[in-house]
Formats: sequence, C-alpha cells, structure tokens
Amino acid sequence: MRSGIEPTTIEAKAPTEAFLLRRSQSVRAPVIFNSPHSGTLYPDHMVRNLSVPLSDLQRTEDAFIDELYQTAPDQGAVLMSATFARGFVDLNRDARELDASMFHDGLPRTAGMPSARVKAGLGCLPRVGASGRDIYRSQISRQDGADRLNDVHDRYHGALQTEIDHLKRVWADIFIIDCHSMPSRQPGRSNLPDIVLGDRFGSSCVARLTSAVERFFRREGHSVARNAPYAGGYTTRRYGRPRRGVHVLQIEINRSLYMNEMTVEKSPDFSLLQGQVERLITTALELAISENT
Repeated sequence: MRSGIEPTTIEAKAPTEAFLLRRSQSVRAPVIFNSPHSGTLYPDHMVRNLSVPLSDLQRTEDAFIDELYQTAPDQGAVLMSATFARGFVDLNRDARELDASMFHDGLPRTAGMPSARVKAGLGCLPRVGASGRDIYRSQISRQDGADRLNDVHDRYHGALQTEIDHLKRVWADIFIIDCHSMPSRQPGRSNLPDIVLGDRFGSSCVARLTSAVERFFRREGHSVARNAPYAGGYTTRRYGRPRRGVHVLQIEINRSLYMNEMTVEKSPDFSLLQGQVERLITTALELAISENT
C-alpha cells in the first residue's frame, strides 16, 4: 500500500488543519488548483469502527493528484489540497448530503432531500467504500458527524472562498481547476477516456478554458471527453459563476495513466504524466492572464 508505507492515522482531536495551502509570495496568475480528494488522514476513532480494510477506503482517494500538480505554486498559482481522506469527509459534496441511517442519535445538521448519491452511500460522510460494502461496524454519533462537518468541510470551503475573494480583489476573472482522478473501469462502461472535463455543460466556466484544456490533452496524445461520466460536482456547482468572473473546470484523470489502482502505488508512467500536468499548469496560467488583459 503506497510503496509499503502504512496509511496515516491520527488521534481524533489532533490539531490537524483540514487543508494544505501553498502559494508563491507573488501570485503571477489568478488560478487555484484545488485537490479535495487527495487527503490521506484517517482519525483513529474512525479506524477502530471500520468493518472493511482501510485499503477499501484508500481506493476511493484521488491518490497522488496533489503531487501531479505540485509545481503550481512555483509557477505562480495557488495549490489547495485536502489533508483528511475522502472516506472521512467528502469535500466535493454538499454538507447537507447526509444519510440519516448512519447516526444512532440523529442528524448533525439539516439535510436536504436524499439524492441518488446519498442513497448509494456516497454522501458528504460516505457510508460505503470502493467495494460497495458498508464502512462502519456500528452507527456513528451526531457529535462525530458535526465535528467532521465543522472542522473539515466548513473550514476547507471557508479557506477556498477566502482565496477566491483575495484573488477577486485584484483580478476580474479567476480560474479554479478542480483536480480529480477516476477509476479506469466502471460498471456498464467498457472504454473510459484518459481525461474527462466537467464544466456542467458550459455553465461553470468560460468555454475558452474548457476548449484550451481539451486541446492541450489531445496534443499530448490523450483521449478526452466532456461532462460524461463526470460533469462536475459540488465545487463546480457552488463556485462556478462565469458572469461574476469565477470559472471552475473539473479535470478527471484516468488512474491507469499513472498508478496501480489495486495497490495504490505510482506506476513508472507517473513522472511522464507529471511533466504533462506541469505544462498544463503553464497553459492555464497563460490563459488566465490573457483573460484579464
């Protein structure tokens, strides 16, 4: 697992921030690269209640995605990434996407109408892992759920909004690249592309951004699809406001391009893809600058 290194667990009340934020002293272009699913921390109290191997949760992570984009701050952009694992709190879900059956003493906050994702066990606090089996031996408490939402989800999105507001004070248009990975196989789909771009069918960002990223990946030899099977999640929906100058594009990278999905280890092709992503970062920054001139 991850080259033989044991997964990281922490004590439940450890003072661990919900995110890592990196930027250069002088931001060259108004671009935020956001990686909400690359966190690897699992609080100890969660691990003690698991009914599945921890590896089942690790296979839901966007493993190494933050590393693929790690040169963004060096190039003059902002890089924000999760610290806690997606199996603990899914930062690309609305905090109201909650499954009442997970709690023995009631919901931690008001929930919305049960969505298809919640019914499938994939809400903001996931109920199932990669295998589709229930994660927990027993129901969790309302307080545990409230702590996860308050300390992780709310803090993460509060910090992301702060970065957006900071850039908007200087730049008319800013880009958020929401950085994800996807499994190479899905039920009912025989051939997934290398890259899926999600702009919520043109509503979350200016068309020039989606088109520029698509052209880039095609020049690099990759197959590219738009909005199928991923049109964009909570981040694109919440922040994508092109008319207000906030453009959000979700990029899903097929995991088979850079890792062994079963062992969660980098493949020999990792450095090749990392070089391509570094050039993508340059492309995005240049486009953001031109959008503001």
